[in-house]
Amino acid sequence: MKPNRLQSVLVIFTLTISLFSCTKDNAGLTNSTDNTENETTFELSGDQAIADNLVEDASNVFMEAAADKNLLGSNFTAQPVQTSNILACAAISVTPATGFPKTIVIDFGNGSCTSSNGIVHKGKINIVLSDSVRKAGSKAVMTFTNYSVNGFKKEATVTWTNTSTPAVRSWQRKVENGKVTAPGGLYWTHSGVREVVQIAGANTPGTLLDDVFMITGNYKVTNAAGKTRDCFITEALQKKIACDNIGTGKLKVEGAQHDAVIDFGNGDCDKLATISIDGQAPRTIALR
Repeated sequence: MKPNRLQSVLVIFTLTISLFSCTKDNAGLTNSTDNTENETTFELSGDQAIADNLVEDASNVFMEAAADKNLLGSNFTAQPVQTSNILACAAISVTPATGFPKTIVIDFGNGSCTSSNGIVHKGKINIVLSDSVRKAGSKAVMTFTNYSVNGFKKEATVTWTNTSTPAVRSWQRKVENGKVTAPGGLYWTHSGVREVVQIAGANTPGTLLDDVFMITGNYKVTNAAGKTRDCFITEALQKKIACDNIGTGKLKVEGAQHDAVIDFGNGDCDKLATISIDGQAPRTIALR
């Protein structure tokens, strides 16, 4: 039987409602997916910012231990070298007594070793140093044993390679098998290469406190669920030895759906940074 006009209208109406419902459901699904990806990008951006500062903290510890044990090099023989005194409650051993390579163990113990800047360290940093820290071509390979900073457990192999020239003091810093576990048990992994150039303090061997470094390079960060983001320094990060954290610079974190920008600030010696996703209003995070 040929359908009448009313039946045709009802069929069209029903199809229209069905299509509208599907479109609405798909829109809701898309928005939900976007929000999840957005939050994942934000989470991993914060994770990378914390990882960066834990590596910088370990670098500060390394440089201060090298100064304390007169391992900086022939141009740094003035003793004592002025430092931030972050190793006041750490035990440092160096073997062998003469010659290279040397093994340096910096032991903060298993209790609460609070440094002069209020940061709590636990565990050990182990370093194998091929030659004086400031000598071009020297290498330092750093590993960690039950090591944590303010409750954040740090694991990795960090390799410093001195790439200096007569005109510029510089290093390449490679992080492999990096893992950070937060006090609550959540963890993330990270790896990548940084290029570090000293821009101030090279002419004052009696102190480390005026040393300033500019950092460029790329990283990858992955959370416990296997979600990964690629990170690119778009404005060189500035790290002053006199400050606990990175002070300026920007890092771009690329996600499948969203990009984030980490802004480390205007140079103040604080522990804050901001994260903005797709140009939205920034959120403030604590670096550790």
